[in-house]
Amino acid sequence: MENRSATTITRQPIVNPLAGFDRDSNELTRKRLNALLAANAEIAREKAMYSSEKERFEAELIKTPLNSEKAFSLFGLMLGAFPPAAIFAKILLNNGSFRPDEMWLLGVMAVVNLISAVVGFFSGKLIGKIVRETEKMEWWNMLLLLPFVGALWGIMSGGAGGVIIFIIGAVFGAGLGALVGAAALPLFTIFHRLLKKGDLIERNQFLPIAFGITFAICGFILGL
Repeated sequence: MENRSATTITRQPIVNPLAGFDRDSNELTRKRLNALLAANAEIAREKAMYSSEKERFEAELIKTPLNSEKAFSLFGLMLGAFPPAAIFAKILLNNGSFRPDEMWLLGVMAVVNLISAVVGFFSGKLIGKIVRETEKMEWWNMLLLLPFVGALWGIMSGGAGGVIIFIIGAVFGAGLGALVGAAALPLFTIFHRLLKKGDLIERNQFLPIAFGITFAICGFILGL
């Protein structure tokens, strides 16, 4: 009897070669659409920053631009560093001199000054964003609101530095910071709003204004 072996043929499933292509094509289309929407949104945001094409052109000519966050961060650094230093200088002038056992107070003053400057710098980014929105308001509304924003800024910076001198120092630092911020922020913002192009201000314009306001406050403190 003759033995016959049967061979089973395994058929491969039919795969549609276009299925993977369709998925890749749809994914690529979706990515391109998202990129296009993001680009359009960025163009619209940039156009909204400028009141005219002339202002946009002038902004492009700025050689060393500072946006609002950077400008107010640097201004916060100045306010956190120099007015507290003026207060400490006033204390030294009134006291005459420190005895050897009191020299540690100079180290405490330096730490307070450093903390106030650092907090003023980093909180300035938030203040810059707030001011950018207030500058869209009418002038009187802006000027009525800014002293409160400046006081809050000063409380954050001065209070943080004063914590080193415990509760009394924190309260004193926050109170003094509130006064400085309430006076400095509206004055600086007036110049910032007048001189900026879109959201940018020239560094060479920023520096004399920021230093001028800061040193004027220091002079007032030393003259008390």
